[in-house]
Amino acid sequence: MPLDREHCVRAVRSKDARFDGWFFTAVLTTRIYCRPSCPVVPPKPENMTFYPSAAACQNAGFRACKRCRPDTSPGSPEWNARADLVARAMRLIADGVVDREGVPGLAARLGYSTRQVERQLLAELGAGPLALARAQRAQTARLLIETTALPMAEIAFAAGFASVRAFNDTVREVFALSPSELRARAPKGGAGTPGVLSLRLPFRAPLNPSNLFGHLAATAVPGVEEWRDGAYRRTLRLPYGHGIAALAPRPDHIACRLTLSDLRDLTVAISRCRRLLDLDADPLAVDGHLRTDPSLAPLVDQGPGRRVPRTVDEAEFAVRAVLGQQVSTAAARTHAARLVTAHGKPLDDPEGGLTHLFPSPEALAAVDPETLAMPRTRRTTFATLVRELADGRLHLGVEADWAEARARLLALPGFGPWTVDVIAMRALGDPDAFLPTDLGIRRAAKELGLPATPAALTARAETWRPWRSYAVQYLWATDSHPINFLPA
Repeated sequence: MPLDREHCVRAVRSKDARFDGWFFTAVLTTRIYCRPSCPVVPPKPENMTFYPSAAACQNAGFRACKRCRPDTSPGSPEWNARADLVARAMRLIADGVVDREGVPGLAARLGYSTRQVERQLLAELGAGPLALARAQRAQTARLLIETTALPMAEIAFAAGFASVRAFNDTVREVFALSPSELRARAPKGGAGTPGVLSLRLPFRAPLNPSNLFGHLAATAVPGVEEWRDGAYRRTLRLPYGHGIAALAPRPDHIACRLTLSDLRDLTVAISRCRRLLDLDADPLAVDGHLRTDPSLAPLVDQGPGRRVPRTVDEAEFAVRAVLGQQVSTAAARTHAARLVTAHGKPLDDPEGGLTHLFPSPEALAAVDPETLAMPRTRRTTFATLVRELADGRLHLGVEADWAEARARLLALPGFGPWTVDVIAMRALGDPDAFLPTDLGIRRAAKELGLPATPAALTARAETWRPWRSYAVQYLWATDSHPINFLPA
């Protein structure tokens, strides 16, 4: 968002939590930076300056506030709502690419030169990719310091630092405390089972958990996902190993319990859980826009804060979308469960009933299509998709160019607008995908007096842009849709 000084000052004076993560307030007299909703007495306007990222604050020599902990603000909604170079770069940085592959690896994934990527990030965010990744490493280090009993040397490398010295220097610089002092200030009792972390995932209120967790629970693939003890649980394929995430809705946060085989995967696991639940969305902006339509306004008022259930693995979701073509939710789960049992990687889950990682594209590319219990045309669609994914010709990850990915999907046999838009909405994260041919959407449109034909409904939905993916969630809520519930 453009940093208009007058609006920023007004947000800070009113302690408006809606702007947490949109910008950061740096205080010139104390050299401390805060989130807009910081509970301390606001500084004088002449002592405030504003930055678009925590990394920019740190680059300018400001330390994180110990009261409001700005490093734990929800992420900016822009990075999940935009598809340009900067947004794609930020999604990749959040996914830990700079720590694993360096800035050259980041640039290569984006298809730009290192210099172009650095220049654009610096111009918009006031910090380059290394500084942005360093700020993220500091946040990960703090989380490990405060929630585990790991030795500091192990935390340093798990957080992505190249040396213990760099870890110590960064923690002191960012938090004005040494690592041991941070641990001493943390609430007692945080240490638990090795490799298991409990944390809180913040979000912008309101959040409607019904559609979000109801959808994930109702479409859960046995062995990979489950609803247990009030939490959605699923397995995670991660860069250094595997993990299990347990996510439960709370009034002001999502309770997240991560079991990781390698703690170096912590940053990417958090990023993927946040993306799965669409936690960086700005529901007030979305709902405010959709309320301007008289047909949608009552739906928004009845259950504001609906999110778009997304995915932790874009390739997995594309495969599942093909398995779900023209069949019921139950049948799609059955097909996916058979693939998991036959080709997924087994793992242990002492706390529940999860048994496998979803098969990788490489594993699925080796499957004989004739062994699949589905129509021949869909077997061809499945085989073509997994080959494209396994060979790297089709990219659906956080770095994907949305328009290019759509075009490549439409060029594959058996991919029509419904399948492509479902993948765009749930896997690519396009906030403006729309499903005018979906049976649930057409039934909802008829009930609300909206146009019934796909072409007319698409024309009517032009006023809902750029948030048509969220309009889909509200429309589904009007139907006796089998996924619109929150399990008991």
